[in-house]
Amino acid sequence: MDDQTQLELEAAAFRRLRQHLMQDRTDVQNIDMMNLAGFCRNCLSRWYQEAAAEKGIEMSKDAARETFYGMTMEDWKANYQTDANTGQQEAFKTAFAENVGDKS
Repeated sequence: MDDQTQLELEAAAFRRLRQHLMQDRTDVQNIDMMNLAGFCRNCLSRWYQEAAAEKGIEMSKDAARETFYGMTMEDWKANYQTDANTGQQEAFKTAFAENVGDKS
């Protein structure tokens, strides 16, 4: 497989993941993703923002987040986010420390 084809396939898989999280599985909570996989929509948006910065593209945190929420984060929270229970919150502290650290 040539490099361009690989790049196109990776981009297509990435777009499908983004659609899956934005449209197909709005029921999946970020806290559960972080606790189980070590990343969530916010992590994806941060990685996207960091990649843009590496290319000299200025992008706000809010703009990057809209790329993965399909709306403002405030709208997402109002429409889809549920309250986390104590167990989820405790697991999140560990997952966040292990996977994100002081980056936010």
